[in-house]
Amino acid sequence: MFNIERWQEIFEAIAKNKLRTFLTGVSVASGIFILVILLGVGKGLQNGIEKQFEKDAVGIIEVWSGTTTKAFKGMNPGREIQFRNNDYDASVQKFGDLFDKNAAVFRQWGVSIVYGKESGNYQYRGVNPDGLAMENVVVIKGRSLNDNDLIHNEKVAVIGQKVKLDLFKEKNPIGEHVVINNINFKIVGVFTDPGGEREESRVFIPLSTAQQVYGLGDKISNMSYTLKKKDTYEEAVAESEKFKKDLGTLLRGKNNVAPDDEGGVGIFNSVVEVKKFYDLNLYIRLFFWWVGICTIIAGVVGVSNIMMIIVKERTKEIGIRKALGASPISIIVMILHESIFITIISGFIGLLTGLALLELIGPHAQSEYFVNPQVDFGVAISTLIVLVIAGALAGFIPAYRAAKIRPIVALRDE
Repeated sequence: MFNIERWQEIFEAIAKNKLRTFLTGVSVASGIFILVILLGVGKGLQNGIEKQFEKDAVGIIEVWSGTTTKAFKGMNPGREIQFRNNDYDASVQKFGDLFDKNAAVFRQWGVSIVYGKESGNYQYRGVNPDGLAMENVVVIKGRSLNDNDLIHNEKVAVIGQKVKLDLFKEKNPIGEHVVINNINFKIVGVFTDPGGEREESRVFIPLSTAQQVYGLGDKISNMSYTLKKKDTYEEAVAESEKFKKDLGTLLRGKNNVAPDDEGGVGIFNSVVEVKKFYDLNLYIRLFFWWVGICTIIAGVVGVSNIMMIIVKERTKEIGIRKALGASPISIIVMILHESIFITIISGFIGLLTGLALLELIGPHAQSEYFVNPQVDFGVAISTLIVLVIAGALAGFIPAYRAAKIRPIVALRDE
């Protein structure tokens, strides 16, 4: 129940020790402020990491060919390895049951694309239908590539939003034709990509069409795979690492590359890399919590000290209360009430100041790996719980000592 007399006592005690209470409150407020800022920074780092992995499908495993670095079967290092359709077909035949999506890709940079009087240099990628899904693109106009395009070597293209704006401005490009490296293609779709403008400066065409019209034969640049979801992240990591090893054995064997030559056949497993980044971010956030809580503890010690002084100054008053029948519990509640009040008010000030600073500066303090620093609702609630616990701990020892005071001793106190 609300007890106005108790609140009057609390404010009178604070008024008698304005400077001491203010300095103690500052220490608590600064602790919460630092905790909020650190947690906001941690969230910004997490958002930045998530944004980087938005560029492609989560858990992608990519393999590419390169130059051998080791001699093998009598052949010197320095050989150029070129993947072909049969490499991709062999991987699908052997590991197809593991796949969620899989794609073979041929890519070329600096390709001239012309529409009317407008032109520019972009990247084209010859892909199968899964290739677009694995790039995490979203088709906003028209359609994506399909199996029919691949089977019939259709001269169709899905262009990025940047290409659309450069060549077509506000005009709807669906159904229009562009010239890609001197070959006419019909535009059937426009996509956006969370990776931004750089990722949207691309054009996707059917892989079979690219191989046919540009005289590539059966060459491919790289292959990408995503595996079916597992129940736990640990299972996903273990399966992806086993697949990476087995795929490397298959492709290196087919292309006469030494089993441990990552120059000739390179494989990137983003499942493991994602886990590394998130584990690192977790450790950083736990460290931030630790620093913030240690700072709060320093403030709590200050509150505890001031409550000890207050109990000492009110020894005679406490003795009179006990002589008149006040129970030890009522004495403890009185001291805890005051301690929690000082802690929560100071903490709220620190919390609101930290949130305001993140809101004000956050949008201007962003980079590639640091995006939208903020503190979510759950963390704010956790901080309030920390405040209540801190206030209770700060006042418990002084309150316990006050409850143990014997009335006759207290009344003799000067």
